Amino acid sequence: METTTLIAKDGTELVGRRYSPAGAARAVVLIPAAMGVKQQFYAPFAEFLCENGFAVLSFDYRGMGESLNARFGKSLRGFEADISDWAELDYNSALHAAKAWHPELPLLVIGHSLGGQLAGLLPDNHLIDGLLTIGSGTGYWRHNAPPTKRMVWLLWYVLVPLYTSICGYFPGKKLRKVGNLPKGVIYQWSRWCKDPRYFVDEDGKAMRTYHQQFTAPILSLSFTDDEMMGRKNIDGLHDYFSRAPVERRYIQPQDVQAKRVGHFGFFRAEFRHSLWQQALQWLIQQNKQHPSAQPN
Repeated sequence: METTTLIAKDGTELVGRRYSPAGAARAVVLIPAAMGVKQQFYAPFAEFLCENGFAVLSFDYRGMGESLNARFGKSLRGFEADISDWAELDYNSALHAAKAWHPELPLLVIGHSLGGQLAGLLPDNHLIDGLLTIGSGTGYWRHNAPPTKRMVWLLWYVLVPLYTSICGYFPGKKLRKVGNLPKGVIYQWSRWCKDPRYFVDEDGKAMRTYHQQFTAPILSLSFTDDEMMGRKNIDGLHDYFSRAPVERRYIQPQDVQAKRVGHFGFFRAEFRHSLWQQALQWLIQQNKQHPSAQPN
């Protein structure tokens, strides 16, 4: 693994990590993070993919993880960024960096939660040859899974407006909710999660998105014991990709001999021989279908 600097469209520096396989790479995999999650969380899975012949790139959005510490220090007070910046500037630029790394190879994306949500907001998502989403759905709160639905209204209608106005950012780490987030991010996310259409602007109108131009294959892996995403969240997101072939797998923990998977469990190393293999085989299949694939 090597640390690399990615330059977003507006010149903002982001910190990424590149994992290079020992031999020739099958394809390039980009791993955009979930809300409030650092790229380090995905390191074991990235290493697994690398061991199996994939070149992997991860990154931290502006204001998060190493991308915050590298340039702005550790404080988010007064930090200007929203989710649209993360998508159109950071994620989209990471997509181009991944493509430039090995331009002749297929470019695949594995998006966990928010990382899968934002694929439809990327102006250049036509560069993606296959999208694998992990626990990705809209965040509309009335469709959330029961454990989250019971308490999340308090987050959106009380904690977010109160603590963000006081602190100048959302102090999620102290509140044990999501993690610290820039003011613009939490306000935009709150607006989305309170609207059944999800992707809405400040005036409550449907945002312009790029779902309709996306035609690459999608595999959705979701889990019946996900404490955040309900079935309607999962289906609602993937229904936006109306021109893409979407395979939806709703996995029960017992299907993979586990007591629990949940929203974050997929990335635990205990699933190396089950869930990770499902993902690996799908990625290999997408690679074989790419024009650059070499015959055996």
